[in-house]
Amino acid sequence: MHFTRRETLAMGAGAALLTVLPFRANAAVDDLIAEFTGGAELADAGVELTAPEIAENGNTVPIEVSAPGATAIMVLAAGNPTPPVATFNFGPLAASQSASTRIRLAGTQDVIAVAQLADGSFARQSKTVKVTIGGCGG
Repeated sequence: MHFTRRETLAMGAGAALLTVLPFRANAAVDDLIAEFTGGAELADAGVELTAPEIAENGNTVPIEVSAPGATAIMVLAAGNPTPPVATFNFGPLAASQSASTRIRLAGTQDVIAVAQLADGSFARQSKTVKVTIGGCGG
């Protein structure tokens, strides 16, 4: 759902837009997962996502994903304006099917990893990362 600046102003102070955006962000994540999986069922086991429970700085949050036997792993940050973070592809000569990186999070949100396994099945795991301001834990 896209609005021009003129349409947004016509709606008033934008209160209606604020109530629509969180719903659309979740729908966008679901759409991205469905596109990646082709609508296949997602298992709860098969992919491991490591992320901190609390991140003192949302600009650099370390994560690690691992899925033995995976051909690809997609990472999404559900609360970011642009949810796709990275997709890691693994060829037949890959020594391991794992990756680690640092990502940017716009605030407290779920980080989601979806793995495509070699047998064609898919697995998903998510972690909630609480982003604090100044490391105060609140």
